[in-house]
Amino acid sequence: MRLFVSLVLIASTLASLPVKAHEVRPAYLQLSERETHYEVLWKQPVVQNGRLPIDPVFPDGCELQEANPPEVTSGALIYHWITDCDLSDARIHISGLSVTLTDVMVRVEELDGESASYILRPESPTLDLAEDAAPTFSYLVIGIEHLVFGIDHVLFVIGLVLFIRDPWALIKTITAFTLAHSVTLALSVLELVRLDQGPVEAVIALSILFLARELVQDEDLRSRLTRSSPWWMAFIFGLLHGLGFAGALADIGLPEDALWLSLLLFNVGIEVGQLMIIAALFAVGWLVRNLITVPTLTRAAAWGMGSLAAFWTIDRTLILL
Repeated sequence: MRLFVSLVLIASTLASLPVKAHEVRPAYLQLSERETHYEVLWKQPVVQNGRLPIDPVFPDGCELQEANPPEVTSGALIYHWITDCDLSDARIHISGLSVTLTDVMVRVEELDGESASYILRPESPTLDLAEDAAPTFSYLVIGIEHLVFGIDHVLFVIGLVLFIRDPWALIKTITAFTLAHSVTLALSVLELVRLDQGPVEAVIALSILFLARELVQDEDLRSRLTRSSPWWMAFIFGLLHGLGFAGALADIGLPEDALWLSLLLFNVGIEVGQLMIIAALFAVGWLVRNLITVPTLTRAAAWGMGSLAAFWTIDRTLILL
């Protein structure tokens, strides 16, 4: 019981974080070699209706010409440029990246059909294209970060851990959640299911609100489904969370020549991030188990989660109007 209440304290702390739940999705830079030039695609994330202040900086004397007008999506500004510069051994710097929490995926497509993938981080914002790449494995890291820094997804996982005390039932519930979002993630990437991200994000917030409401109820007052078969509840909401995960991949894209491997790695990354959150909850709970003895923190955490989820639901719904 003390361990369980300890976990509640952690959830309460996370619930006090800033109210914006959207993670900063990675930027994406694609360089495609042609006979006489390079085509450059730059996807710059949009955060709170403003562009993230990061920009690619090419070698001195390398001029970029606009190939098409910029496009605006719900999550990014998309630029299309062409350049006559030889970028095969160029050094490209991302200005402003060192003061952000995001990453930049870089994909280079050579004239002979070969391709390479890189990932740039705030601590290493410069890419030397003369170096060897680590193709597609960048998607594993992106998957982990997408889960860990997506506060709404984190709160839902925490809610499941707080809701279910029986270890076997928790394993089944987390497994159901994993299978569900894996299915819709794959279907969305393959364009078999397509939904606007706005309504999806609103319903994801609503799923957290529902879980928080169940947590504040006495156990005998909770809905029959969540009491008897919580894995079905997790499976249903997991389908929606999978569509949310797909939004990140839609922003950066998947390489056609390594579609299944990249999708698998991204999904594995999500699972690793999920397990990291659960392990951190139990580890910190074990460390502070003798310091916390107030059962009412369970409801306090649920009220915190529910308040944030209610705000996100209203905020994301109003954006759709």
